[in-house]
Amino acid sequence: MTASPGAETLARLAALLDRQDILDALTRFSRGMDRFDRELFLSAFHSDATIAAGDFVGGPVELFDWSRAMHEAGQIATQHNLLNLTVDVDGDTAHTELYYLFAARNRDESNWIAGGRYLDRLTRRDGLWRIMLRTTVIEWSGMVPTMPIPFADVPGIHGNGKPSRSAEDPSYRRPLINLREPNIPA
Repeated sequence: MTASPGAETLARLAALLDRQDILDALTRFSRGMDRFDRELFLSAFHSDATIAAGDFVGGPVELFDWSRAMHEAGQIATQHNLLNLTVDVDGDTAHTELYYLFAARNRDESNWIAGGRYLDRLTRRDGLWRIMLRTTVIEWSGMVPTMPIPFADVPGIHGNGKPSRSAEDPSYRRPLINLREPNIPA
């Protein structure tokens, strides 16, 4: 007979589920921005959230519109990479510190990177964790020498789909399947 989990184990499991739900919300922000997926992006925030990012201070709808216009004008691709995460949960409020690495391929073919931290206050409403306040701490920035994108000259390299800042990106395909022919390079 298997023993039931104790109160301490159940509390740890609840804390782990909260942490995962919080990480999922933070990830929706990044993926939504990089794929220009408005619905996904907005699902990371409560509608009455406030965000302070660069010279922008406002709500999530305005942030998406401002960010998309800025990224479309300046870059052909962006990646908001999420790194170290600390989470401090107190009831239905959580504070997080999330390190990020931003990388972009600019329209002039240069490459820009920046690093910093997202400081967030999230709240749980109706069982859902979402960002209520975000402030961005930018700690460094620089340009990376431009080099050819690896394998760009391989015939059929995009047979499984070309990268896209839309729902046309192969990451949205369900089920994900391989459309390329077998090939073992010599």
